[in-house]
Amino acid sequence: MKTVVVVCKDIVLTNAIDRSLKGLYHTVVFSNMPSALDYIYNSIPDLIVINVVKDDPLAMNILTDLKTDPMFHQLPVLAILPDHFNLSGWEDLLIEDYIWRADFDKDFILRVILCILRSERVVEINPLTRLPGNISINKEIQAKIDKGEDFSFGYADLDYFKPFNDRYGFSRGDEVIKITGRLILNIVKSKQPQGSFVGHVGGDDFVFIIEPALAEEMATELINAFDSLIPTFYDHEDARNSYIKSFDRKGKASTFPIMGISIGITETISRAFSHYGEVTELASEMKKFAKQFPGSCFKSDRRQDKDLKEKKKEPASKKKRTP
Repeated sequence: MKTVVVVCKDIVLTNAIDRSLKGLYHTVVFSNMPSALDYIYNSIPDLIVINVVKDDPLAMNILTDLKTDPMFHQLPVLAILPDHFNLSGWEDLLIEDYIWRADFDKDFILRVILCILRSERVVEINPLTRLPGNISINKEIQAKIDKGEDFSFGYADLDYFKPFNDRYGFSRGDEVIKITGRLILNIVKSKQPQGSFVGHVGGDDFVFIIEPALAEEMATELINAFDSLIPTFYDHEDARNSYIKSFDRKGKASTFPIMGISIGITETISRAFSHYGEVTELASEMKKFAKQFPGSCFKSDRRQDKDLKEKKKEPASKKKRTP
C-alpha cells in the first residue's frame, strides 16, 4: 500500500483527510513539517499532503529546502490552500498541485490519485526504493563537475545477493534492497544533510555523492550497520551457520556466505573529470577491486591523473590486476 504523509495541525481537516484516504493509502500524520522530516528522509513516501497556513512560513521554507535536494525533486507535494490565498508568488511554492480548502470534499481524493500517478510515470525513480535512478544520477554528477565542486562518488553493491534471492524468494530479496537503500540514505544524510546525494542504479547497485572528507567515514559506518543487520534476514539456522545452500549462476548446488556489501570510491580532488561517465567508470572499477576481498569492505581510488595515463599506456599483459 502506498504511503501518504499528511502535515496538518487542523484536527477537523486531519480527520477529513484520514477518512478520505482510509483503505486506499497508508496515512502518516504530523502536526508540523519539522516533525515530519525524519520520517520523510527515512521512508520516502509516495506523496506529501500539506495544509498551508498563512502564518507558518517555516513549513514552506522547510518544504523548499526538501524539494531543492536532488533526492526529493520528484517527491510530489499536494497543498491544501486556505480560501483567498494569494497565488502571486506561485513560482516560489515548490509543489506539484493544490486544491482550495472549500473544494476539499469534491476534489481531494482525485488530486491525490493524480499526483501519485504522475510521479509513477517518471521512470528515473526506482519504484522499490523511491530513490533517483540513472538519469538523475548522471545529471547530478555532471552538474557538480560543471560547477567545479569537489566530491566523492561511491558505488556499492551486495555480495552473494543472487543466492540469497534464489534461496528465500523475491519478496525477502526486495526487503534487503529496501533496507540497504534506507541505510545508505540515512547515513549519507546524517553525515551531510545538504548537497549530498543517493541513487539506486537498479537491482542491488547503489551510488552516493558526499564531501571527500566524509566518504570513508560514511563507508565504514555503512559496512558496520549492514553487517550487523543483514543476518536478521536469514533463517535462524542459516544465520548461525554463516552460510546458505543455494545454486550458482551455472545451476550448480553450492554454499554461499552471508551477504556483504562492497563499495568503490573515487573523488575529484586528485584529478580533473569532464564527463560523468569517467567518474562512474572509476568507482565501478574500485567496487570490482573491493569484491576481490572477503567480507564487506570499501576501496578508495587515490591514484593521480598521471597514474591513470601511465596505466593506459601499459601493454595489456603488463597491467596489474589491482589498482
